[in-house]
Amino acid sequence: MPKRILNGVVVSDKNDKTIVVEVERRFTHPLFKKTVRRTKKYQAHDENNRFKIGDRVQIVETAPISKNKRWSVLEQAAT
Repeated sequence: MPKRILNGVVVSDKNDKTIVVEVERRFTHPLFKKTVRRTKKYQAHDENNRFKIGDRVQIVETAPISKNKRWSVLEQAAT
């Protein structure tokens, strides 16, 4: 099974080797046919503490790294 890749924005870099990435998805509401935005936050592994708040990054699914970390930073996404 292929690993999922998500694009998001770093909203926190306070933890060592960890960043929090907010990913937004848009979809059409099934009944009202209006575009709806939903956001979700993922904790991602950042080995060298490279990324700061506001950076756009790509994260990839990995084996569990800690209690809450199941994602790792792949690269910095184009702005």
